[in-house]
Amino acid sequence: MPSENYKLIKLFFSLFRSIPNPGRDTQPAEGNPVVDPLLRLTGAASDEPVNVPTTEASDSTFRDGSDLHEGKYFNTKKDLKRKLSDIAMKGNFEFRTRKSNRSLWVIECINPNCSWRLRASKIVPESTKFVIRKYVGVHCCSLLNRNANHRQATYVVIGEQVAPQYVGVEKGPGPKGVQTFARTKLGAQISYYKAWRGRKHAHTLIRGSPEQSFHILPSYFHMLEKLNPGTVTCIEVDGESRFKYFFLAFGVAIRGFRYMRKVVGIDGTFLKGQYRGVLLVATAQDGNGQCYPLAWGIVDSENEDAWTWFFTQLKEVIGDTDELALISDRAPSIKKVISTVF
Repeated sequence: MPSENYKLIKLFFSLFRSIPNPGRDTQPAEGNPVVDPLLRLTGAASDEPVNVPTTEASDSTFRDGSDLHEGKYFNTKKDLKRKLSDIAMKGNFEFRTRKSNRSLWVIECINPNCSWRLRASKIVPESTKFVIRKYVGVHCCSLLNRNANHRQATYVVIGEQVAPQYVGVEKGPGPKGVQTFARTKLGAQISYYKAWRGRKHAHTLIRGSPEQSFHILPSYFHMLEKLNPGTVTCIEVDGESRFKYFFLAFGVAIRGFRYMRKVVGIDGTFLKGQYRGVLLVATAQDGNGQCYPLAWGIVDSENEDAWTWFFTQLKEVIGDTDELALISDRAPSIKKVISTVF
């Protein structure tokens, strides 16, 4: 028997239905019977279960939106991994590695109940090319279980994606700009430190690493001397053949100094790169009162040995005459070395 509360609720809905509502159809469409809301509240409609669609059910299956297919080739395993990381971030899902070695890569969705998976291997053991052997591109996990801290959003992937923004510019976006890029373009939330590493990796991709720059420095100096007659270059290494000092003076600057007043300003400034060091500069003044770069040098620090080496190289370029005057901040090491070299 219905309770007293049930009778009161039924009376309320009876009064509510008596109010005319022109926006409501009085006759239900065929095949769509009207369900009494009172019966839904009390559960007294029938013993048959009511199928109510949920958000998870509507998101139960979806494709990753990629152009991958079985039989597709990639030049290297690295290219394949880069492609999958990009697909995962843009598709807002994550994957994990089941098995990986030099000739095989097997991955699956991070959700253990999901059907998405991929298996790729080398075409032949001697080749570097990989081919997709098996691929299921449909997810059956819920979109509600996505993680903003994407595991595929590594600093390497971030750096590769943001690298074009550093082409042809002096500075490019900083770490916070990389964070914004990852959030808006890739849909991933990354830390400031990961953004900093991604920015550094992008610099390496566009401009090369400091180690590569030191390695090609002798070749660079050789081409300068070949294409700029009269250019003077010098590289000093330590006992283990590691970079120690370098000196550079362009031939055109050396020839132009002959027609200027023999007054040279000397100064140094700290370098902020990975390997630090100090940049030493010698400048003159032209007829228009403008600074005239004469020579550059990089040393480990502003010590007596470094200044002695730099002034020795500079003396070979500008000579030593009674008219020559050197201007500096009168650091003790500079004062001592000038009196020794000149």
